[in-house]
Amino acid sequence: METAPSLTTALESLLRQRIADANGWIGFDRFMDLALYAPGLGYYARGDAQFGVLPVAGGGGGDFVTAPEMSRSYGQALAAQVGQALQVTGTREVWEFGAGSGALAGQLLGVLGSQVDHYTIVDLSGSLQQRQRETLGAFGDKVRWVSTLPAQLRAVVVGNEVLDAMPVQLLSRLGGAWHERGVALTDDGHLAWADRPTALRPPLDVPGEHDYLTEIHPRAEGFVRMLADHLVQGAVFLIDYGFSEREYYHVQRSMGTVMCHRGHRMDANPLADAGLKDITAHVNFTGLAMAAQDAEAHAGRAPPPAGAFGVLGYTTQARFLMNCGLLGLLERATVAERVMGQKLLMEHEMGELFKVIGFCRGEPWNAIGFAQGDRTHTL
Repeated sequence: METAPSLTTALESLLRQRIADANGWIGFDRFMDLALYAPGLGYYARGDAQFGVLPVAGGGGGDFVTAPEMSRSYGQALAAQVGQALQVTGTREVWEFGAGSGALAGQLLGVLGSQVDHYTIVDLSGSLQQRQRETLGAFGDKVRWVSTLPAQLRAVVVGNEVLDAMPVQLLSRLGGAWHERGVALTDDGHLAWADRPTALRPPLDVPGEHDYLTEIHPRAEGFVRMLADHLVQGAVFLIDYGFSEREYYHVQRSMGTVMCHRGHRMDANPLADAGLKDITAHVNFTGLAMAAQDAEAHAGRAPPPAGAFGVLGYTTQARFLMNCGLLGLLERATVAERVMGQKLLMEHEMGELFKVIGFCRGEPWNAIGFAQGDRTHTL
């Protein structure tokens, strides 16, 4: 039980040093980056098991649960879409970003089998990579880990709850004026919020002059542009919680979406216990779609012969999984598996808040996951 305080102390010392080096203030995106990914100290860089279905006596059991840990039917249903994408795009590789415990990779490989020549994982966390190696050992050399993308990527890319952990910038409107919210130090050396005037703005005007806190997502949008820059053949499927732009910057969503997770409990104070809990923000899916649309313009070159990089579809997780056959899978599952599987679909659980967005290189095709209930028109 002595590990946690020492990690927190070391990380806070690092944060104080970074703030001092930056003349007393760092943006929240920089703070979030260090709190989650500082080597050996950040939440995802330490050796604890963050993923778990239920808390257990003594404080174990993980801090949160993702869909693949809840039900193996999740990955089995997603495999139907990935398998179709492999066939339509003529690719034989799957790349996963932020593979967590490795559960999703195991579920996909268990279904796709010989359709996949290589399954490549990109994960910043060394401790999670080790956990993934243990989970996926039965698949041998088919699974590999890399830290960079090839110049030309031919694959189907998946990312489950990877975007919400990408650092965001905080914007606060105070007294009618916009500021960027960052982190500074009090006189006695504690971490504290500090706002600075900024020219940055949300992508949509927020009516009124009432105080308003929100996020912008240059890191996540840059991630989509990076995929567009490298993917010359294939498709991308990203699953996360979030909204379209009009919902995200609703006049009444005045407290932002940044949230922390620890021991299956949530709090809204990322400055407390830095490094010991997850920090997330909801995803602006319209921003991702716009990043894809503008990818070729950002790259300053013509798209590959296969065509432009664009949106394949966008829908709720519930609709996507039902389109991919989840209900049939649950019919054949045990009662316990059905109970957990239903949480993937229920509106008050994960079914409505979580969304799936797909991208492809070239002419869009009829992806089964978006066959019914496609909401691309709402982006």
